[in-house]
This record gives sequence, structure tokens and C-alpha cells, in this order.
Amino acid sequence: MEIGIIGSGHIGGTLTRRLSSLGHNVTVANSRGPESLADLAAETGARAAGLEDTVRGAELVVVAIPLKAVPQLPAALFDGKLVVDANNYYAQRDGEIPELLDRSLSSSRWTADHLKGARVVKVFNNIQAAHLMDNGKLAGAAGRIALPVAGDDADAKRIVMGLVDELGFDPVDAGTLDESWRQQPDTPVYGTDRDADGVREGLAAARP
Repeated sequence: MEIGIIGSGHIGGTLTRRLSSLGHNVTVANSRGPESLADLAAETGARAAGLEDTVRGAELVVVAIPLKAVPQLPAALFDGKLVVDANNYYAQRDGEIPELLDRSLSSSRWTADHLKGARVVKVFNNIQAAHLMDNGKLAGAAGRIALPVAGDDADAKRIVMGLVDELGFDPVDAGTLDESWRQQPDTPVYGTDRDADGVREGLAAARP
């Protein structure tokens, strides 16, 4: 696939490495410009580019940036795009966003509201970057880690779940974007390496 990654931090950088190693054509952008990504590009074979170039040519775009930066993204650029939301809301970093503080809105719904027209799918937000890098296993392997995948668009979710499986993790359907609060920080599945049954149990046990 042609994959664009916005953000080169822990999760963005890890996905750049993993997806490039699987043979996907990866283009990566960050807030500091393509020059700052020269080492990552040389290491992985990914292409460093600006935001517009990264998004425009992509079949799938991963957004892995501080949540507070999402409103700065040009929404029209993402219209019709399959967007993987790997973000989390941390009030100490992102500031006070009332609807996220009281959980009346999931952070992915908040992101989707900013990126009107995008097909947003939530995944990769609950796993540590080091585990995403190193702990993938072949399908059917004992102890395979599962990742919750939430979204409103069934076809978009199917594509993303296939990518999760390719990366070495069991995808678990976590419902809609409005239900994705069940995989946010301070829930049973956040930061825990559960198998598929464990993820389902954790999602069901989550409380607002």
C-alpha cells in the first residue's frame, strides 16, 4: 500500500520502520520538515516529505501526533482518506479540552469531527512502541498480542484490521468511534498486552 505517516515520534517512527520492512511504500512527515527525517528515511527506505505530499498520494494515512495539533491539520486534505488515529488525549500535554476531560466525547470522535470527510479508524493507541516494534507474531502463535480497532466505516476497518494482522497482532473489533473510549488511557486494555479474548474482556469491563 501507499501509506502516509504524520508524526515521527515513538509510534509514528515505529510504524515507519515496521511498515517499510513489510514492503509498503511509506512516506513520512513531521512538524519539523523533511530534512529532520533524513536519518529515519535512510534507515528505513521511507520517503521524507511535507504534509501535503505525504497525505495526497496515500491510500492510508496514520496520524500519530500530539492530539492538540490535530486542529492544525488542513481538514480538506484528508477528505475521503482512510485515516488511522493512533493518538491519545493527555491533558497535561494537550491542555484542557472539556469534552475529552469528562469523556462525553471519545478522542477519536473529536479527531473525526476536525477531519470532516475522513474515514477514521482508531488503533495503535494502546500498545507501547517497543512492543509494537518487537512483539509481533505469526497468526495463530501462542501469546499473540491483540489490538482493538474501532471505526464507523466497515470497509475502512476491514483494511486496517488486515494491516494489524500483517504486523503480527490479532485485530479485535472494538465497535464504533463513539465506543473507542474503551481503549483510551486509564482503561483495562490501555498499555496491556492482552490476547484477543483478553482485549474483548477488557473492552467490556471499561467504565466511563
